[in-house]
Amino acid sequence: MAGIVNYVKESFEELKNNVTWPSWSEAQSLTVLVAVFSIIFSLAIWGIDTVFSKVIKAYFGLM
Repeated sequence: MAGIVNYVKESFEELKNNVTWPSWSEAQSLTVLVAVFSIIFSLAIWGIDTVFSKVIKAYFGLM
């Protein structure tokens, strides 16, 4: 149990002293960038899924 407590303490120490945190404006712009790419990626997957669905329906419709 002492190993887990020591691990958590060292983790917080690492975050406090050794991690370089972005500025608030940089964090906001990166968040918007991630959101935009997530939306674009999800729309691309939806489009591919729709095309494959129609192809499969057409294939089984011919049988």
